[in-house]
Amino acid sequence: MSVTIYHNPRCSKSRQTLALLEENAVQPDIVEYLKNPIDAATLDTLITQLGFESAHQLVRNKEAIYKELGLSKNSDEQTLRKAMIENPKLIERPIVVNGTKAALGRPPESVLDII
Repeated sequence: MSVTIYHNPRCSKSRQTLALLEENAVQPDIVEYLKNPIDAATLDTLITQLGFESAHQLVRNKEAIYKELGLSKNSDEQTLRKAMIENPKLIERPIVVNGTKAALGRPPESVLDII
């Protein structure tokens, strides 16, 4: 089983999700996406794997950069995705991927459904 976690070590939910995976004998590949930003194709894939219809479902709209960039619930999909690629802090975390399935670790236990 090849599991990947898109992780921010400063985020408590991300740390809890990583610990939960390890408690369940899963040693995931860890992608610190703030240090190694994802590309547009990866973002598109993650949104699809999560079963989301829009990037709006994966954006952290309470981040200061969200308002600074003038983003809103009315922002078009292309603008929002571009902002998420250029400012990975806008991407909700953690995301765990196992094969073609993905889950958002909010709450951390939600990732257990895909491992």
